[in-house]
Amino acid sequence: MSDTASKPRPEYRNIGIPQILSYRLPLAAKTSILHRISGALLFLSLPVVLLPLLAASLGSEAGFNQIGAYVGHPLFKLVLLVLIWGYLHHFCAGIRYLALDLGKGIDKYSACKTAASVIIVSLALTVVFGLKLFGAW
Repeated sequence: MSDTASKPRPEYRNIGIPQILSYRLPLAAKTSILHRISGALLFLSLPVVLLPLLAASLGSEAGFNQIGAYVGHPLFKLVLLVLIWGYLHHFCAGIRYLALDLGKGIDKYSACKTAASVIIVSLALTVVFGLKLFGAW
């Protein structure tokens, strides 16, 4: 005979912001999210920051000197440092994703190691470029 008792229906509740913030994502997921953020940052900064700077610097010698004066300001250097990090992270993560597309490093251990290496290498390169940008050498 079959059991005719009704099973309790699952109860779905709204998820709040504190619950979402308590999720623990794997390092590969964090790297993927940062890859998307860095790509959006680079894409959105292109018409707002990068192309006007390029146009002004290539327009005349006075424009080039004016851009040099802007780059000397510490706040502008911070903006450039964020763009440098965005480019370096996007580049390193892109190489990782190309390797994943080729079937290299798909297992869980390798994926975690390559995700960690992307973050470490991009931050280390950003520090090197940041030291150069701020005049450490």
